[in-house]
Amino acid sequence: MKKITSKLFLAALIITAGLGLTSCKDDGKTLYIYNWTYYTPDSVLRDFEKEFDCKIKVDYYASNEEMYNKIRGGGGKGYDIVVPSQDFCSIMIEQGMLAELDQSKMTNNSKLNPLLKEMMKDYDPEFKYCGPYYLGAAGVAVNKTKVPAGSYERTWNIFADTQFKDHATMMDDMREVFGDALNYLGYSVNTLDDSELAKAKDLLLNKWKPNLVKFDAEGFGKSFASGDFWLCQGYAEVIYSEVPEEKWADTIDFFIPENGGPSYLDSLCILKTSKHQELANEFINYIHKPEVYAKFLDFFNFPCFVIPEAKQFTTNTPMYDAEQMNNCELKLDIGTGLDKYNALWQEIRFSE
Repeated sequence: MKKITSKLFLAALIITAGLGLTSCKDDGKTLYIYNWTYYTPDSVLRDFEKEFDCKIKVDYYASNEEMYNKIRGGGGKGYDIVVPSQDFCSIMIEQGMLAELDQSKMTNNSKLNPLLKEMMKDYDPEFKYCGPYYLGAAGVAVNKTKVPAGSYERTWNIFADTQFKDHATMMDDMREVFGDALNYLGYSVNTLDDSELAKAKDLLLNKWKPNLVKFDAEGFGKSFASGDFWLCQGYAEVIYSEVPEEKWADTIDFFIPENGGPSYLDSLCILKTSKHQELANEFINYIHKPEVYAKFLDFFNFPCFVIPEAKQFTTNTPMYDAEQMNNCELKLDIGTGLDKYNALWQEIRFSE
């Protein structure tokens, strides 16, 4: 959950005020969560408090880096649960920052999508430290009012289509954009192979970028809604939050290409310094109850992937089908290999 949508911002402020901060005195029955900005519906938090006779207090962060630096620097000793994405899960496991989950309490692990084991194989395939929370992926949004139906291919190579020239954008996100090109070419989104990266750079620089207005990670949703952008690479929630709901069906064609693409997986993790590990374990298992997880999905109109059984309890139509993420590949921590991407990205971003 990388950004909060504008329509949820006020709710987030209200809830933050209501929940308080971790500076409160510890009474032994309070669970302290450090999470992405409003990433759990208030109703779920309140229901857990009632069932377990406790209180939940939440602080928020806007990036993995912000969360990690605070915890690593000793400023997060009061927190019990954090929600890192896959690359930071890997880092925090390796650095001994996370406690092992109490498997005797993880009675809902059987509800987890079996595909998650394969996706998490490089850092926690047995859910020893991580309780999967949400799998998300950027995709392609086409404004159906601007181009004829069936006139474009539903692959990442849609960005080479000249009918979208000067009306297309991709995110200003190096790993996402490179990941799309690498996936289209049949390579891993985490490759460090120089020849594969060079081919991806060539595709981006010579085929896709000529049709782009710009790389944009902030305003593409508004520009799509206004009709300035006809083709966007980005997160569905950004697009859908800017287009009036009554226009979704007629305006938005959102898809993740059949061959997949880069994805992210946020997980609920317990800090090794947690003072309330029993309650924290109960919370993670509680979130994985299908009927509880459905409330989370409904609130954001998210697709149902992590807990497939939750789909039967949802009442809202998701922005896209979860099966579109089946072939996606997690962006993993590639260490110093990131320097290779940075160098190539600068050439792409600042070329004429």
